[in-house]
Amino acid sequence: MIRIVIAEDQRMLLGALGALLDLEEGMEVIGQAHNGEEAVKLVKELNPDVCIMDIEMPVQDGLTAAESLRHDPCKVIILTTFARPGYFERARNAGVSGYLLKDSPSEELATAIRKIMDGQRIFSPELVDLAFTDPNPLTDREKQVARLMAEGKNTKEISKELFITTGTVRNYISVILDKLEVTNRIEAISRLQKEGWL
Repeated sequence: MIRIVIAEDQRMLLGALGALLDLEEGMEVIGQAHNGEEAVKLVKELNPDVCIMDIEMPVQDGLTAAESLRHDPCKVIILTTFARPGYFERARNAGVSGYLLKDSPSEELATAIRKIMDGQRIFSPELVDLAFTDPNPLTDREKQVARLMAEGKNTKEISKELFITTGTVRNYISVILDKLEVTNRIEAISRLQKEGWL
């Protein structure tokens, strides 16, 4: 019996997914979570074989949850509507076993789960092209600055939080704008969000 935990913030979809997978022979949904934090907790408590996780959820997103389960024996499958290069890159770096899109036929999910339990990694065909698109051009430090910018922090607040001078922050912001080929912070944040790089 393949034991499954599902994390999905849309309750109707969560219920439908659970019901569909329970109908599959040899599969049992043993837990349902509404966010990444609940999912991690359920995985630790219930020791499922598979955790199917959405990305954009409240409290903690699915990619952050997947990263924290990286060394857990439970296999993580991302099931999302978003085919974004940054999301796919983060998911692969987190060592997920699968990344599937919600518009795939439901029988494909059950087939993917079985293949993943046999040791394969399954990625939606649409995502394979994304693996060859430009990766996030920002360094780790530039990503930190960008995240703080996205939180609405000004240069002085960023410098205080990262323990660097305001001049250094301005240099980082200038480099970020250059790398993203944009002219201001708003465009930078918009591009980072669109690509899934934040």
